Order: sequence, then C-alpha cells, then structure tokens
Amino acid sequence: MILMMIISLLLILLSDTYIWYVFLHHAPVAWSIVHWIPTSVLVAAMIAFRANVSQWSMSTIAVILLCIALPKVLFTIVSLTGRAAAMIQPSASGWFDTAGAVVAATVCLACLYGVVSGWKRLIVNRVEIVSDDLPLSFDGYRIVQLTDLHLGTFGDNTRYMRRLVERIERMSPDLIVFTGDLVNLSADELEPFGEVLSRLRARDGVVSVLGNHDYCLYKHYDDEHGAARDTECVKQFEREAGWRLLLNEHVDIVRGADTIAVIGVENVGRPPFPSQGDLRRAMNGVTDHRFKVLLSHDPTHWRDEVVPSTDIQLTLSGHTHGMQLKIGGFSPSSWIYPEWGGLYAEGGQQLFVSTGAGGNLPFRLGAWPEIVEITLRSGRR
Repeated sequence: MILMMIISLLLILLSDTYIWYVFLHHAPVAWSIVHWIPTSVLVAAMIAFRANVSQWSMSTIAVILLCIALPKVLFTIVSLTGRAAAMIQPSASGWFDTAGAVVAATVCLACLYGVVSGWKRLIVNRVEIVSDDLPLSFDGYRIVQLTDLHLGTFGDNTRYMRRLVERIERMSPDLIVFTGDLVNLSADELEPFGEVLSRLRARDGVVSVLGNHDYCLYKHYDDEHGAARDTECVKQFEREAGWRLLLNEHVDIVRGADTIAVIGVENVGRPPFPSQGDLRRAMNGVTDHRFKVLLSHDPTHWRDEVVPSTDIQLTLSGHTHGMQLKIGGFSPSSWIYPEWGGLYAEGGQQLFVSTGAGGNLPFRLGAWPEIVEITLRSGRR
C-alpha cells in the first residue's frame, strides 16, 4: 500500500512538473499556485491517512486522484508522445497537446460524474439460477442479495439507504441475504442506519455473514482489543436489526416436504484479508440431498475450497466491488480476481459475485451500485 502511494505520488509530481514547466512557468504566479494546490492537498491527505486511517482522508485521496491527477497524467503522456513525434513532423506537438487536453477533459468529466452521482445510481440486477438439484417446490423462489454497503462512506446521510430499502420492499422477496462489509472502518458508522436497515423484511427473513471490513482491522485503536469490541458491535447491530447472522453455521428453508440449506461462513480470504471461516463446521448437519446456498464474502473462496471440496450448488459473494469501475465488460478488478462480477459456473456448481450496493469510496463508474434479485429455477420442470 505504501509503495503504491509513493509510486503514484512520484508519477503525479513528474506530470505536474512537466505541465508547469512547459505551459505555466512564464504565466502569472496565480496560475502556478492553482496548479499545485490539488497535489498539495493530496500529499496532506496521504500523510493524514498514514497517521490515522479515516474516511475523510480515503475519500479525499480518491477524488483528487481520479478527477485531477489521473487526467493530468494522461495529458502528460499524450503531450510527451507529441513532442517525440515532432522530431519527425514538427506540427505534431500542437495536435497531440489538443488531443491530450480532450482526453484529460473527458476522463475528468466522467470521474466527476462517478463522484457526484455514479456511486448512488442504484440498479436492480435480475438473475436466474437453474439447477437440477433444486426441488420443484422452490421453483421461482426469489432471493435478494445485498453486499458491501460500507455505511461509513455515507456519513450520517440515510437518504440513499432509505431508497434502497424501499426498492427491496416493493420487490417482496422470499429471502434477503447480506454477504458482508456493513462498515468501512469501525462500528461508529452504524448509528445513523439502525432504523432504516431494520425495515428490511422478507418471507423467510434476512440472513447475513461478515466481510473483511466487519472485523474493523483497518482503524488504529488505543488498545489491542479495540477491533474485537467493534466487531461485536457490528454483530449486535445486525441481530438487533432482525438479521440472522451466520457465523460458520446454516439455516434450513422449508417448503412443504422440501428443504434447502443456506450456509454462512465468516470471511475466508487470502492475505492480507482475515480468514476466520470454517466451511466444514458450517455444513455440519447439512445432508447431501439438499440444495445448498453458500454465503461467503470473498469469491476466491469458491475456487479455493467450495468447488474442489463440496457439492454446494450456489455460492453468493461480494467483496470485489468490480473496483467500482467498469467500461463495457471490462473492469480492472479482473486483474486480481478471476471471478469478480456476475455469474460463473464449474460443472454443476455456480457462483454469483455482486459488485455491491455501496462502496468504500464515494465513486462508481460503470460498475453501478446494485441490488441483485436471484430467481431459482428447477431443472426438473
């Protein structure tokens, strides 16, 4: 993380220096001051972030990087390309500067949209899951999946969450599942949202699991037990909201003579993410003939353990956010996660990864926040 911040800052400083020297160094001093202000604020936010991780510093860094620093770097790359081309065609430099300005302005405006509106552009993603193992009595069973709310990003503004809950109320699902990351940094973020999230209702209730952020390990505490206390507060909040929090356990859903199992594990993740899940314990008592739905926050768990070691038919995950950026069918999240968003299948086992309804930064572009409505269909029809 520190190395990435240093590399990013060096790249930004080189870009700023190039733009200042080529275009502003003979301009009035006021222009130079305006030019260097964003980078100065960025450096201050990075220092604050290292001293004490906070939502303010995270959001400030993200907004400046996306809306100002990235467009400057792109302009610099195009402009330098033009100066190289000018050694062959002298007029190329001016054309490339213009093209660089257009690219920078386009990226800046797109990112501004992502910061101002994109991260609250809530959509409903409807998916059908077909399985021969699903009993006919569950054909048409509807599950609403929520994941990665990251309440700290919204501060004390509950308007978006109220809109989200109202959308789900109108959908009248059979079951609501929450697949982790209720908070960003600490349990302090929960207080404004207790009333609105307790309104989530479904015929078979609300079932939840913990995500990596719910262990509250990303905040600096004065004592070694601070994170554990906050994690207990997160658990208690979910229970008081009427959610059934699954900590390496399962619940049965019954329709007539048929039963399906909803299995929930604590976070199972690769380093640096915490791994406290115990799938074997969670499946204790689940008989082989039942259709099984696993709630596991991190999708890497599916390929690491679920596929090679179990016959679980459907796994629901979140965690990736699609890096909150998607252009067409591409997201940079695919560089890290083989399964980062959407539906995946391996034999008779399926994984759905939701890119989340919130985000740990106030930005989304393309990978819009989503409520997922999953309709189960029996292949026996």
